[in-house]
Amino acid sequence: MRVVATPAAVGFLDTETLADQYGVEARSEFRAAATGGARSKPADAVIVAPATYNSINKLAFGVNDTYALNVVAEAIGRRTPVVVLPFVNSALAARRPFTQAVESLRAEGVQVLLGPGQWMPHEPGSGDHQLAAYPWRAALEALPSAEGSAVAERPPSGPE
Repeated sequence: MRVVATPAAVGFLDTETLADQYGVEARSEFRAAATGGARSKPADAVIVAPATYNSINKLAFGVNDTYALNVVAEAIGRRTPVVVLPFVNSALAARRPFTQAVESLRAEGVQVLLGPGQWMPHEPGSGDHQLAAYPWRAALEALPSAEGSAVAERPPSGPE
């Protein structure tokens, strides 16, 4: 397992627990070429969760401005199983750019767990009340196997 976070997400992660309990370090930046070292092998699977409005749109439209987005974009290009579990409010989810982004990702084979029977957007301003119900396990169960890598964006910290 690897944990890759957006730079904004690092402050929300319990990096000490990740290191102590799982032996993994969260990575959020590209490695400098001067540091050398072997590249990580490509992931067997990727989970993007909780996926924000911004990250879903960027991923679908090819914006690759963080290490985390780069990891996911490459995984999609390699046809690696990718599961996206959104955490967005209903006002943002109703916007055309977002619905097009979800359609685009699905057309590329990405499993976006959004809609009836999956995860439904919450009402604006109610995100804090949805945290306990966020279906982390659904993302794991959507993968071909539970082994592989996880890409963590950040824990939802409030309404979007």
